[in-house]
Amino acid sequence: MRKKRNAILALLIIMAISAVMSACGNSGKETNSSAPPKANNVKPADPGGKTEVPQEQVFRFNLHSNPPTLDPGVAQDNVGFAVLTGLYEGLARSDENGKAIPGTAEKWDISPDGLKYTFHLRKDAKWSNGDPVTAADFEFAWKRVLDPKTEPVPPYAYQMYYIKGAEAYNTGKNTDPNSVSVKAVDANTLEVELEHSTPYFLGLLSFSTYFPVHSSIKDNPKWASDASTIISNGPFKMSEWKQQSSLEMVKNENYYAKDEIKFTKVQMTMVDDAGSELNMYETDQLDFAGMPTGRIPNEQIPIMKQTKPDELDIKGIASTYYYLFNNKQKPFDNVNIRKALAMVIDRQLIVDKVTLGGQLPAFGIVAPGIAGENGEFRSEHKDDYFKENVEEAKALLQKGLSEAGVSAMPEFTLIYNTDESHKKVAEAIVDMWSKNLGIKVKIENQEFGVFLKNRTALNYQMSRAGWQTDYNDPMSFLDLYMTGSGNNDIGYSNPEYDKLVNEAKQSQDNKQRMELMAQAEKILIEQDQAILPLYYYTNVALKKPNLKGVYIDYQGNIIYNRGYFE
Repeated sequence: MRKKRNAILALLIIMAISAVMSACGNSGKETNSSAPPKANNVKPADPGGKTEVPQEQVFRFNLHSNPPTLDPGVAQDNVGFAVLTGLYEGLARSDENGKAIPGTAEKWDISPDGLKYTFHLRKDAKWSNGDPVTAADFEFAWKRVLDPKTEPVPPYAYQMYYIKGAEAYNTGKNTDPNSVSVKAVDANTLEVELEHSTPYFLGLLSFSTYFPVHSSIKDNPKWASDASTIISNGPFKMSEWKQQSSLEMVKNENYYAKDEIKFTKVQMTMVDDAGSELNMYETDQLDFAGMPTGRIPNEQIPIMKQTKPDELDIKGIASTYYYLFNNKQKPFDNVNIRKALAMVIDRQLIVDKVTLGGQLPAFGIVAPGIAGENGEFRSEHKDDYFKENVEEAKALLQKGLSEAGVSAMPEFTLIYNTDESHKKVAEAIVDMWSKNLGIKVKIENQEFGVFLKNRTALNYQMSRAGWQTDYNDPMSFLDLYMTGSGNNDIGYSNPEYDKLVNEAKQSQDNKQRMELMAQAEKILIEQDQAILPLYYYTNVALKKPNLKGVYIDYQGNIIYNRGYFE
């Protein structure tokens, strides 16, 4: 809570006493809905002389775009997750380092062979409408994700294939939902049986695909796009959603740990211009600005290092920035053309002169910070899958064009979701392609929801992409591009790759698992160049000095549920 001057405090006390004397019912101030309220509203000290206490603690940050959906079973982007992490809670939640800690389940038992999990739900867990949260709600939510008839199609259904019977049901090989080994034994006990022991299974439970949903959604296919029909079980509940404009959540009085929640409101604007976002922060309209859901202008980062060193936070996160090739569309179905485009990019120049946030050049997909056999996977398995080499790239391009039966590379379009930083990176890369290979490329920005739909439908030639890990294991990056994966939006299919990833999923030997995944990554990048890695992310953000308990976790998510102002 920001401190007031003594004179102001004295005036507030006088005003409070005067209000009581005149029998006025409102001791607080109404919020102007047209402008974000300040987060340091103070309730006047009462006539009894008690210490002033916060009347409201309103946390304000920016979403660069409207969430495409707030259906936990369907969401696939960090904008949606930033909202969902406040609205919902899984059986477990994660601490800052990614360790699973009790959430809606107060405890769990794991069988000695690691195949059976028994979750014991809190008896005081409730939905925002007061209904109890039951084991049946989780069973319903998980089987809904796996149901092949669910619309829109949940892109992360494959993340539940660890559960016995899940893949067969999701792919239509078995039409009986009871074949999926998720069972509500009673109102507070959920039993789950896995296909094979999965060391990171508990870590998956804080991911939105594993969140519960209220049974009322059965009769309303549009429930996730209207604040009035979203019933949630997390620290906050929806109070307002102005599509394409703003979103507000308020403290959920039915949350089992409501006493731990200090923010009375969380307000999110939707501004896609980084300069405007920074201005809102500097004029005290935002308490947090920057990634993962907003941006600080790249050119302002060096300035912020000098002027706001105590507020600027630059942190390496387990996320990778890269470009997608539509592997199904000519000429990108040719591996030599894909390799040529990847090899002429000066990644160090991009991170030094364009992004300016301490990012690291990437030549693989698994990001630093992800656990390996004994330490970090990226340290144990170097991403030296290809080198930047203009002359070799020219030769590969000519070879690829000859194989494709064309004499010159046709002009193509690179798409990105609307964002000034994405635009600057694209402009720099297109310039490198032009100078080094004589290729003409158009760039096109698209609204985020449209952009995601086009990628999923393979309605593009090349596209910007970024992957933020879902859990602390290389598998989060590698099973993306298995044949049939819901997030395989490049049309890639390689039986050898699929075999290695599946073997890694089933192996009980951690050393063997890591070696199998390193082999798979080598095929994906060195052999097939299915994607074009660019850099490993850092999270660059500004945070007000009196904002506490709000942090960016190892994945790059903004976590604010236990935040507060002092």
